[in-house]
Amino acid sequence: MTNYLPRDEQDASDVIRDASAKGILLSLSGQGTKADMGRPNQTDASISSSALNGITLYEPSEMVISARSGTPVSEVVRTLAEKGQLLPFEPMDYRPLLGTRGEPTIGAVAAMNISGPRRIMAGAARDSLIGVRFVNGRGEVVKSGGRVMKNVTGLDLVKLMAGSWGTLGFLTEVTFKVLPKQERMTTLVLRGLNDAQAIEALSQALGSPFDVTGAAHIPARDRQGASTLIRLEGFSGSVDYRLGELRRLLKRVSVSTDIFEGRAAEAVWQSVRGATVLTNGADRAIWRVSTAPTKGPEFTKRIVQSIEAQWFYDWGGGLIWISTPVGEDAGASVLREATQALGGHATLVRAPAEIRSIIDVFEPQNEALMTLTKGIKASFDPAGILNPGRMYAGV
Repeated sequence: MTNYLPRDEQDASDVIRDASAKGILLSLSGQGTKADMGRPNQTDASISSSALNGITLYEPSEMVISARSGTPVSEVVRTLAEKGQLLPFEPMDYRPLLGTRGEPTIGAVAAMNISGPRRIMAGAARDSLIGVRFVNGRGEVVKSGGRVMKNVTGLDLVKLMAGSWGTLGFLTEVTFKVLPKQERMTTLVLRGLNDAQAIEALSQALGSPFDVTGAAHIPARDRQGASTLIRLEGFSGSVDYRLGELRRLLKRVSVSTDIFEGRAAEAVWQSVRGATVLTNGADRAIWRVSTAPTKGPEFTKRIVQSIEAQWFYDWGGGLIWISTPVGEDAGASVLREATQALGGHATLVRAPAEIRSIIDVFEPQNEALMTLTKGIKASFDPAGILNPGRMYAGV
């Protein structure tokens, strides 16, 4: 299979225009660290952004950074850290979960809307994405959005590209707004709560005025007790005050508490962000479920009534990571029944290719929504050559 490595935007345009004219189906990627996600697609060639790297604009005073799509996320993070800034949405690194190598790219963060625990406070990647440049399925170069927040023309198109998984265009440059890095991070750990108690505690914390930036619950498993995690960030004095107030607020919920600071706090949130809590068993499927936080305990209860599963909660219970046996459908029928009954979306993150090719990896769409999805795809990629079938069969 031919692997195209465009050196610049014009190269990418030429490749895609030629592919469109010849009906060559293209698989889009950065450095391939997430190639095993989504539906396996049968393509004739691949096009990678790995040669499109480098930061093109960084204005610390405006808190905006632009980079070519193949730029490693680590380079963006390092550049921001030198000025005491960070990506607000704390992007997840899928490599530990998928067992892949290489460097995650900033273009993939935008294309897949990759976000982490701080999403509950700072929003998703799409909420910080304010500008994109991409090549559509006709080979046309499209620019949308601006490099500063006061110039956000075309913002809706920017949001449309976020989470499109390369099915609408080949990203060549992305622009994000950034935030200052906080002086201190600390985590209040509540011990021994069951799922319902933990979600209630997290809901109280998130509903308080104390600016919680992380809220997760790891149920008891493998001789380890349950841990409910509440993160606070900011100036040290402010963190101390809010920590004290939260402990008083939650005193009736849990009498056993710990405080994680420094590396211990960073390590626990890295395990939450990377979902490595569930990586003990590479032969198991991994699902990512978004639902109403208050429905989380009921959701997992439904699951374990039918299949064996392990899980933990993020976003105060609104995000559930679930590990299931691969089996015939990796538990898809059970999870789909739960989402239909309780609301939500279930995405299959990790499973063998043969499983991902026969079940819906993403939450199935109703007829009206699928018609809209196909219409958008056709307007951006009329020949259907960009990541065909990566999200939905036939799209």
